[in-house]
Amino acid sequence: MSDREFGGADDLSLPKATVQKIISEILPYDLAFAKDARDLLIDCCVEFITLISSEANEIAEREAKKTIAAEHVIRALRDLGFEEYIDQIQNVAQEHKEHQKQQSREKKQTKLEQSGLSQEELLRQQEELFGSARAKFNQQGPGQE
Repeated sequence: MSDREFGGADDLSLPKATVQKIISEILPYDLAFAKDARDLLIDCCVEFITLISSEANEIAEREAKKTIAAEHVIRALRDLGFEEYIDQIQNVAQEHKEHQKQQSREKKQTKLEQSGLSQEELLRQQEELFGSARAKFNQQGPGQE
């Protein structure tokens, strides 16, 4: 096991540095947190994550989904009685969704920029594609697909 992580027999772990950073942000500067207390906190966090993950997985399986979505985690929190976390989780999920959309837009924009084509050339190509699609559509008779 690495020096950075602490975990149980099932190989679940959390980075010690991350936990230590969170602890130091929460505690007053003049209060110390013993190593054994930190290790106990890590055990509790791993147990909490395992509990939520297991419940979210069961919810996803009941819906015949192969991926655990944010909605499954939120439902798991509700089912397990952790309603006080739901608003915060929904905010984080929404921020993540917005970030993903922004990244997608940036990726598309970069792709256009890397094409080396001017706006006029791109517009001309788009008009050609619409024209060929229109011609193909017009060639098909009524009721044909």
